[in-house]
Parts: sequence; structure tokens; C-alpha cells
Amino acid sequence: MVAPPDNDVLWARALHFRHDDGSPGLSGVSLGVREGEILAVGGPRGSGKTTLLRCLSGLLPARSGEVWFNSVPVHTMGPAARERLRRERFGWIDPVPLLVAELNVWENAALPLMLRGTGRRRAKTAALEWLEHLDVGDRARRHPVELTHAERQRVCIARALAPAPSVLFADEPTAPLHRVDRAHVLRTLTTAARSHGITVVLATHDAHTAALADRTVSLLDGRRVRTLHLPPVPGAAETEGRATCSLSV
Repeated sequence: MVAPPDNDVLWARALHFRHDDGSPGLSGVSLGVREGEILAVGGPRGSGKTTLLRCLSGLLPARSGEVWFNSVPVHTMGPAARERLRRERFGWIDPVPLLVAELNVWENAALPLMLRGTGRRRAKTAALEWLEHLDVGDRARRHPVELTHAERQRVCIARALAPAPSVLFADEPTAPLHRVDRAHVLRTLTTAARSHGITVVLATHDAHTAALADRTVSLLDGRRVRTLHLPPVPGAAETEGRATCSLSV
């Protein structure tokens, strides 16, 4: 077992994963992510992007291979240690906005901080700051049922940013948003990451989103490929996720 390069906050080698139905999720994927880098993982739907993010974050243990975070082997950790790592050092944004119905907006955004033991007042201040950045500060005392789908996703993004994680995993974070909203939210996300030194691993099938990253790696059928041309998604009327590929493995 060889330790990763010192400047890679995340490093994976030869990751293999197979889904419960026997279909391959990842087939020998290796990559490194530098500290403070925004890395886009591109590829069409079903290419393995979400599986890769879940393996890198410790949500899914790979069948074989290695995952390192700050030179610590995540792949040898037990479930409790991986859960602690995710709670204390990682943030996660899903494509579907999931909020706690019983909590209001600022309480949802502050929840990760409070779970870490941060005082309620300090957690609220941090949550409100990010809610304002994402243009939902005026919804702070509303409950999720009172929000639009796009507003709920903005709250989820604020919740992920509020604890200032070392690494933020974002799985199609703007998928629920209208195209007009996507650019603003992505600018907020990338600006926040750069100003706070947050490393971002961003899964996307949208070329416009990938263009905001420092670097892009591409997946197809669970394998890393050298080139994968993803045209911009022209609109909701078009088939989402349509991609034209020119690649070499």
C-alpha cells in the first residue's frame, strides 16, 4: 500500500464497485484531487459519477481499491469512523433536495453544525449568512413545505456550505433548478469554495457546469476515459443528459 502524493487531499487508486444486481459501477478508477481544487466528474447518466463520489466520501465501501483523505486510508476505516469523517470533514449535496419537515429553513441549514456541537446562536449565524448568499434568507423561518423545489435545493446547498467542510461532494447540485438559476447558484458555490479553501468534487453531465471547474475527469460505463464531449443541455424540452462521446480508454 503506497501513500498518496502530499498535495492530494483525496486520492483513489484502482476503485472497483459492483451494484447489488451484479452490474459494474466502477472498473479500476484512479484519480487525485488537490487541496482547494474544484474537480468536475463528467459523463452521461449511468456512467458511475454518483458511485465514484459515494466511494470517495466513504458512503460506499469499494469492492477493491484504495481511498485516501489527507494521507489517511479511508478504505480501512470501519462504518463508525467513516460516518465521523463525513460528519466532521465532508459536505454533501444531492440532486434531490431533502430537508427535515419539522425544522424551519435556518434550522435545516444549521443542522450539521449543531450535530457537531456548535452552539445554537453561532450555528444560526452561519446558516443565515449562507441563506442570504443563496437568495433564500427571507425564507429563514418558513418550513420546507412552504418552499418551491428550487428554494429547497438552495437551502440544501447552504446546509452543505455552513460547516465549511474540507471537501464538498456535489452530485448534480443544480439539477432541480431552472437554467436561469443555475448560473447564479454555481457561481455562489464555486466562489464560496475558493474563498474558504474548500475542495469540491462535482458530478455533472452538463458542459456549462463542468466549465466552472479547475479540471474535469470523465467517466463512461464506470471507467475513466480521456475525452468525453458533453454538449450543453439546450433546454428542458430536449432530452436531458444526451451526450456525444469521442474517447479513448
